[in-house]
Amino acid sequence: MLERLAGIEERYDELERLMGDPDVMMDYSKVTEYSKERSSLEEIVQQYREYKSQMQQLEDAKQMLNEESDAELSAMAKEEINSLTTSTEALQDTLVKLLLPKDPRDDKNVIFEIRAGAGGDEAGLFVADLFRMYSYFAQNQGWKIEVIDQSETGVGGMKFITFDVKGKGAYSRLKFESGVHRVQRVPETEAQGRIHTSTVTVAVLAEVDEIDVQLRPEDLHEEFTRASGAGGQHVQKNSTAVRVVHIPTGLVVEVQDERSQLQNRLRAKQILASRLYDLEMEKQKAEQEGDRRSQVGTGDRSEKIRTYNYPQNRVTDHRVNVSSYNLPAVMVGDIDLFIDELATREMADKLAAGGVE
Repeated sequence: MLERLAGIEERYDELERLMGDPDVMMDYSKVTEYSKERSSLEEIVQQYREYKSQMQQLEDAKQMLNEESDAELSAMAKEEINSLTTSTEALQDTLVKLLLPKDPRDDKNVIFEIRAGAGGDEAGLFVADLFRMYSYFAQNQGWKIEVIDQSETGVGGMKFITFDVKGKGAYSRLKFESGVHRVQRVPETEAQGRIHTSTVTVAVLAEVDEIDVQLRPEDLHEEFTRASGAGGQHVQKNSTAVRVVHIPTGLVVEVQDERSQLQNRLRAKQILASRLYDLEMEKQKAEQEGDRRSQVGTGDRSEKIRTYNYPQNRVTDHRVNVSSYNLPAVMVGDIDLFIDELATREMADKLAAGGVE
């Protein structure tokens, strides 16, 4: 592990030298590339340097204890050794975690899709509830949300909503939300007070760059219509709404939120590229793992991942068997309890799968 860390530090120093080279500074693409790589190494290099510094202090304290005859100074050396031993062990654990394989999508922005499943109007109402929940969560993280497309129902709910979440590390936190969310509650229209169960599906896609997925024009079929508002009323006279079909896979993307047809076309293709990238990543994981039952938190779309039980004021994440008994707080974005536990479980699985040499 220490050899690997030394190599990372050496590469970090090399990048700093390269970025100070006048010839490199004239090449914007190179500067961007090196800056991005340097940023990705910065935290682990800082932690490694702190680890080396504390290890040296620990060796000095041990040497002082061996050489010192004064009882008071020996006691001070022992206290310092105990303190440094604890802190260096903690730093070592941090370095192990930082060296674990990282999902290349973790720092990406997110394309979020929420769709009503079983349950009719009640499912549509819960789509709106989840959208508000994630909006509050994003706001608390300092992230920005932009609606891409939506279809409202006549009772205040939504058939579906697609939106962006823009912010550093958005995918690393939200990727665990993919899957089927189940709600159990008494609808306002239920006269006899019976509890209804409805479902909503959530898909979290990492926003990918154009270089990550190449879309061939011959694989795309595009249709253009007028954008429409709630109730099907046309809100524009021009054909700005875009429907893009990826012929090889049958994937369909519709976007009407932007003002121009060109903007909607670009946005639709970006969403399509993210979906194709996600499909490829899921395919690779399935091949590597063989059995998807061992997968935690990456969101098998058919898996019921969480239940929101209103009568019992309880939200349960079934993947890690963790419950919150403060449902109102969860519905205004307090979902860190689940995300933190899922992130911890993911890290534990990575360590169990191979660890760090």
